[in-house]
Amino acid sequence: MKRNILIFMAMVCLSFTTVFAQEPAIKKIIETGQTDNQVMHHLDILTNRFGGRPIGSDAYENAAEWIVREFKSWGVDVELQEAGTLPVGFNRGPWFGRLLGDNAMDLHFVTPSYTSGTKGLQRGHVLLEPRTQEEFNRMKGRLKGAWVLISGTNEGWPVDRSAHGDSIRVETKKKNEEIAKKNDELMEENWTKGTKHEMLPYEEYPGLFYKEMCEAGALGFIQSATVPLRALYDRNMLQDTATNFDNLPEVADIKLDEHQYAIIKQMAKERREFLLEFDIRNHFKLGPVKYYNVVGSIKGSKYPDEYVIVSGHLDSYDVATGGIDCGTGIGPMMEVARMIAQSGAKPKRTILFIGFAGEEFGLLGAQAWAKTNASKLPKIANMFNRDGGPEPPVGISVPQNVYDEFVKICEPIKKIRPDYPFEVKVREPRKRPTKAGGTDASVFAVQGVPTLGFITEDIKGYNFSYGEIWHTERDLYTKNIPEYQEHTATVTAIVVLGVANLDKQLSREGLYTKE
Repeated sequence: MKRNILIFMAMVCLSFTTVFAQEPAIKKIIETGQTDNQVMHHLDILTNRFGGRPIGSDAYENAAEWIVREFKSWGVDVELQEAGTLPVGFNRGPWFGRLLGDNAMDLHFVTPSYTSGTKGLQRGHVLLEPRTQEEFNRMKGRLKGAWVLISGTNEGWPVDRSAHGDSIRVETKKKNEEIAKKNDELMEENWTKGTKHEMLPYEEYPGLFYKEMCEAGALGFIQSATVPLRALYDRNMLQDTATNFDNLPEVADIKLDEHQYAIIKQMAKERREFLLEFDIRNHFKLGPVKYYNVVGSIKGSKYPDEYVIVSGHLDSYDVATGGIDCGTGIGPMMEVARMIAQSGAKPKRTILFIGFAGEEFGLLGAQAWAKTNASKLPKIANMFNRDGGPEPPVGISVPQNVYDEFVKICEPIKKIRPDYPFEVKVREPRKRPTKAGGTDASVFAVQGVPTLGFITEDIKGYNFSYGEIWHTERDLYTKNIPEYQEHTATVTAIVVLGVANLDKQLSREGLYTKE
């Protein structure tokens, strides 16, 4: 009996000691957040030293290796976990363009990742793309050394060079041949009968005679693009199992500021004499190229096989530098790891800090991790994934049955900044998603993993607009808001540590509707 009492007393003391030991850790996190917050330093290195980071690029690999080095320096266990391969890699260099002649100007444009650059500085005249075989035949001799204006408005993707794209071209050409015949008949009536029929418009498809124009020697294709300019990647090429280093695109795919495009198109319609010159340094790497998730961890002291995840996606598009998408996820994730590691905390559950690869290419890294670690999924208390703007957390919505736990966990947040509100709210059960999409968290939500995230708000009125930077040339370090990012890191560290230190794993009851 006496032995049982001693064991019980020891367990109570251990429990009390564990709780008491966490209070100084929280205090240390808050102090670090206020006096030595490094989140903007991490973002500076990530975005300005490495730049845009599509998977398959040197910038991505360098950023991943740097995070490994940083984690190790903070005492965080870390490894690179292979997530997949690409048939080739890609690195972007500088790009320049200019209109020569009347209306001379520097050109504002972008090119999607994994598309061709120019062969040095290339200068040529401008043509409007043909819409019928007759038009193509008439201009075929002039295509050599020409920049061709193509139809449509850029949405970030390159000209579709796939078999599917070619099938659409075949059907569009057939339709245009029929339209051409009808127009000939209408024109004949206008001449012979004095009617005033208007000509029927042709069907349009960007790069309708793409292969024929390439074979004829076109330098590249130019499409109108809204400002700010958006550039994605050649998805069809990378998903094609036949892609290799010997069959890559060789003709530039340029997305030009719509205002400049309109000027140049009008000049081309008027058959004025002028030239465009471009120097675009898009470079490919011999494949296959592996890409990796960066996974850091602080092992749980009591429940090492239960987990809390803090994550963002390390990759970004390279037309800018990924300062927001997803610098605002990776920067805070790194600082949370540093704060907790240096606070002296001994979390009960293992905390994982993950920089996922290939989110922009189809949630590739998250899907690879979830597949490889399927046995861990039922043991994840919550995944805190950040993939949005720089706005700070002002609250969190949780199911009713874990509301009390989160109120206690979030209590220390009030000590950070009185001018920043934070409220724990109750949310109703939601329908569990059946398909992943949008962000890495969705991959986990499909599997029933809790992905409770913070409510964020531009509470100081900095007029941030996510639509302005999303996948565009403006996704830069300078679009971040330092005080928001610093607050985000501190709040996240407190909440993550709190969840990791709960006596019991968070219940999943009330998370999703029962269907």
